[in-house]
Amino acid sequence: MRRQDSGSYGQCCLQDTFKLFHSGSTADHFIVHPSLFLTLCSLLFLSETMEEAANTTEIPPAVPVLLERQVRQRKPAVSVLKSKLKQAVTCSVPRIRSTLSGFFPVMRWLPKYNIKEYVWGDVMSGMIVGIILVPQAIAYCLLAGVEPIYGLYTSFYANIIYFLMGTSRHVSVGIFSLMSLMIGQVVDREVFLAGFDLNEDSAVSNIDVLNDTLGINLTVTKVHTVELMGMQCGKECYAISIAVAVTFLAGVYQVLMAVFRLGFVSVYLSAPMLDGFATGASFTILTVQAKYLLGLKIPRHQGYGTVVVTWVNIFSNIHKTNLCDLITSAICISILVAAKEIQERYKDRLKMPLPTELVVVAGATLASHFGELNSRYGSSVSGHIPTGFMPPQLPGFSLMSRVVLDAIPLAVISFAFTVSLSEMFAKKHGYTVRPNQEMLAIGFCNIIPSFFHSFTTSAALAKTMVKDSTGCKTQVSSLISALVVLLVLLFFAPFFQALQKCVLACIIIVSLRGALRKFRDVPAKWRASRNDAIVWLVAMSATALISVELGLLVGIIFSMICFIFRTQNPKVSLLGRVDDTDFYEDLEEYKNLVPPSRVQIFRFQAPLYYANKESFLKSLYKAVGVEPFLELTKRKKAEKKAKDASVKQAKANGEKNNGDVVVRLVQRELEFHTIVLDCSAIPFIDSAGLAAFLELVKEYKGIGVSVLLACCNTSLIDTLQKGKFFGKNDEDMGSLLFHTVHAAVVHANRAAAATDSRSDDSEV
Repeated sequence: MRRQDSGSYGQCCLQDTFKLFHSGSTADHFIVHPSLFLTLCSLLFLSETMEEAANTTEIPPAVPVLLERQVRQRKPAVSVLKSKLKQAVTCSVPRIRSTLSGFFPVMRWLPKYNIKEYVWGDVMSGMIVGIILVPQAIAYCLLAGVEPIYGLYTSFYANIIYFLMGTSRHVSVGIFSLMSLMIGQVVDREVFLAGFDLNEDSAVSNIDVLNDTLGINLTVTKVHTVELMGMQCGKECYAISIAVAVTFLAGVYQVLMAVFRLGFVSVYLSAPMLDGFATGASFTILTVQAKYLLGLKIPRHQGYGTVVVTWVNIFSNIHKTNLCDLITSAICISILVAAKEIQERYKDRLKMPLPTELVVVAGATLASHFGELNSRYGSSVSGHIPTGFMPPQLPGFSLMSRVVLDAIPLAVISFAFTVSLSEMFAKKHGYTVRPNQEMLAIGFCNIIPSFFHSFTTSAALAKTMVKDSTGCKTQVSSLISALVVLLVLLFFAPFFQALQKCVLACIIIVSLRGALRKFRDVPAKWRASRNDAIVWLVAMSATALISVELGLLVGIIFSMICFIFRTQNPKVSLLGRVDDTDFYEDLEEYKNLVPPSRVQIFRFQAPLYYANKESFLKSLYKAVGVEPFLELTKRKKAEKKAKDASVKQAKANGEKNNGDVVVRLVQRELEFHTIVLDCSAIPFIDSAGLAAFLELVKEYKGIGVSVLLACCNTSLIDTLQKGKFFGKNDEDMGSLLFHTVHAAVVHANRAAAATDSRSDDSEV
């Protein structure tokens, strides 16, 4: 009505102006300004047209136009391959420099090293980490089943290689408790299969040291040896040969993963699974080291159920506890735990971590040496640790066939921990790392040291946090840590000969406090996400109760099963409209939503693929309350029944009736005429999902219900186009696909209204 008033007012004004131009006083004005006269005539005609349009029925809104996709011309695969090959084989000085600096990132940042700003933090953090690293390197050799000197070798070479090749500024790479445990299980298994006695202590090695020192020839019973690479190899030699073979293979796997860009494998190691795996492995480490706290001579169990069997053996031999080792363990654990608690409580005031491990090792070594705890009380000690370096030696290639599968979990776990720590601290300090280069770096941290009697390495969280808290700026700190280890290798290693193994076990066990505290977080995990909590519990239990390798496999498989289960049973919902807006949301989750009249809007929040196709169909049928096949069956039964009744009635009345007139009478009126599928939460579909869409459209069309799609992403649209979902040459795309839910609802109502009007006209 307001539009009509304004139109009439405008027309009156234009007519008055037009009359003025036709009066005698304005004839000259008309001759001078003909364009103005023509413009006014046009406006007068337009105003009359607008008035007529306003008096008629309102024009329906235009159908929303589909967005036009950009045409992408892909180059032929042959030309792309040729260009890449040409680029790969092109050789120039800048390219060589770029390749070398990419392979050795130290060439990029070391020339820009700011001595005044960085050197103090790097030197301090490097020295502190080196001091912590020495006792841990010796202690973790108990886990790895090798002599202490090899832990020092491993820490020295790994720090230097990562300094040259790593992209993280803060990660500390070296000996790691979890890697040592996994190496130790392989070493003990192969040593046992080779016929060596796992109960042997260091008596033989002490005899050898005495022979070398005094120049005499003391004989003992014949020692079992095996032939390896043309020479006779004893237990110690065979153990490090196995560790080196596993390490070499793990490094080769990591380098191959980097070359073929297979870093995505770590994606399947979810955070809850890794946490559970690390906690279960920590419990296994605690169990393996418990015998050293009590001074029991119990061989490591071979096979599954290490934790259970070891604790059974410990309690069955508890009467053989060495009181000297027990007292020493109690004192060392008390000092280490107290120091850790003080450090955590006053970490803001302490400028650097307390070197508690080194103090405990030094004090325990002096007490054991001057108290003669080994000879008097039978306490197990580390034994002779030689100075200097052993000549390089090729890994035992003949052993690799025995450990080719054992190296796979080592390679994956080592890479996963290194990359995750690198990215975590890079994000914290505002720089970037290259995961592929990290894989290369950790791979060569295993390959090269394997020629120098070292075993598998990885980034360690505890030492990395120490580096970060003590002002580390670059990997120069790793070089300083390597120099600290070098000093021990060259001068101070023999002083650790009298160090008790129970002291080393105390250092290992206290270092597990962080991982074992994860048990306190289980209730919070359960409240936050039951799925993640279950994955954590399964991975932890399988690792602790079965074995470390199988625990990792079980954790990966179970986490993937949980993901598949979630995609098979995703959240589905019917949507309603928010007031008079174009916004639609879940009717169950929000209040005051109005479902559209005779239109059902269904949302499926998961990818649609072969595994959840049936779940998608069933959930849709249940949500809308109509299953096409059952509805069609009901209609056919009702039609047949009506036909039979009509024929009987006709026979009774003596009339002829074929029953066709009753077909329309049995068509049940549904509560809706259209289903709109909100595809905004469907990232992709496969051929099974496409078949499900086609099946829906066909089946619901049979009962007079239309199926429309809304909010599809481009990949989903491409899949539908390739499957001819929109007909030949996509002729039906405009009537089946809409960019918003509201556009689909408007189109559905308009189409239903047009259909009803046609049916009314036909009836008339």
